[in-house]
Amino acid sequence: MDDWARRDRYGAGRRRVVAWLPVVAWAGVIFALSAQPNLRFVPDAGVDFLVRKAGHMGVFGILALLLWRAVGATTALRRPWAWALAVTILYAITDELHQGFVAGRHPSPVDVGIDAAGALVAVVVVGVVRVKRR
Repeated sequence: MDDWARRDRYGAGRRRVVAWLPVVAWAGVIFALSAQPNLRFVPDAGVDFLVRKAGHMGVFGILALLLWRAVGATTALRRPWAWALAVTILYAITDELHQGFVAGRHPSPVDVGIDAAGALVAVVVVGVVRVKRR
């Protein structure tokens, strides 16, 4: 193998790592947060509920954007945003299943919907911004 081919092969590998490492790291952050029993942020129950649900939307919105970037950069799949949404929703489902094994936590289909909504909002907002920039 000539030097150019070797450099291209390793360059592509680095690009994959750079694209997918943030996805894996962020999924790890979500997993770690889901493993916390009785996760509370604010003493007031009503405000805490809103903060946690907004957090769900935010962290899964970020995951969807990171996935969109990784899928778009490393595959030839059409509509990488759609693949990112699908994988984000699948991860949200597994996240809720994981919470079923954590003391003080319980799985909730409503939370999957909130996670999916956060992912969808993030993808739509970024998609609209990208279209307007053209």
